[in-house]
Amino acid sequence: MNIRLGQKIKSLRKAKNISQEVLAQYLGVSFQAVSKWETETAMPDVTLIPAIASFFEVSTDELFDFNLLETEKRVAEICNEACRWRDTDSRKAEQILRKGLQQYPGNDILLNNLLYTMRSPERAQEVIDLCRVLMEGAKHEDVRYDAMRILAETYKEQGEYALCKAAIAQIPEIYFSKQQLDALLLEGEDMFGAAWGQKHVAAQDLLQMFLRLSDYYQSKGQLNQAKSQLTMLIAIGDTLQSDLEDQSGYYPSCYREITEAAKKKLSQL
Repeated sequence: MNIRLGQKIKSLRKAKNISQEVLAQYLGVSFQAVSKWETETAMPDVTLIPAIASFFEVSTDELFDFNLLETEKRVAEICNEACRWRDTDSRKAEQILRKGLQQYPGNDILLNNLLYTMRSPERAQEVIDLCRVLMEGAKHEDVRYDAMRILAETYKEQGEYALCKAAIAQIPEIYFSKQQLDALLLEGEDMFGAAWGQKHVAAQDLLQMFLRLSDYYQSKGQLNQAKSQLTMLIAIGDTLQSDLEDQSGYYPSCYREITEAAKKKLSQL
């Protein structure tokens, strides 16, 4: 148990001049739960940590008195380790992240990465609950927006179209990203890394849009237009595979999955 957490919550609460009851009401817990935290006889649930930090307007690192730079470095290492297993063994990836959360409870980045290991229909409610926690309490904007996106996708997969649409409506319109501007405006190594990453993002988006347009044309009975979209998708997808295998030695599974889905769909039209 991190003994300092209870002391920190008590200190922040007193500095804010509020009662245990007010804090408990905000968090949706009993005041007895808050009392147990402050007397160090119990710890808050890990999903409450971002909300506690948000209420007191501090980072989760400050809440736990962690060194920020060291924390960010270690969290990145944990996420990179988990990412290596995400596609082949999601359970192992989840275990790595949950072990990291024991050391850095409520960390936005770890919780955000955890979402990617839980994307199965039977765990939809867990995903929805965690998305809502991050949307409310995450200190990083990109984490909040990603949680909104995953929430919308989960509702769509559950057949909840209205909830999906409502979740999308919460996401602000963004016409450019930092990575995109780095790629367009910087030079040398600063430009290269951003351009390489942005190319993958843009390529995946492009393939998905071809697939979505094909779905639309097919729903309208316009089969020639649907086939045309799929044909262009496949040509681009095959070219991307060659490009990435030549330059980086790997081919992201998302590109392959989209391209193979398009080939199967085209053969059925």
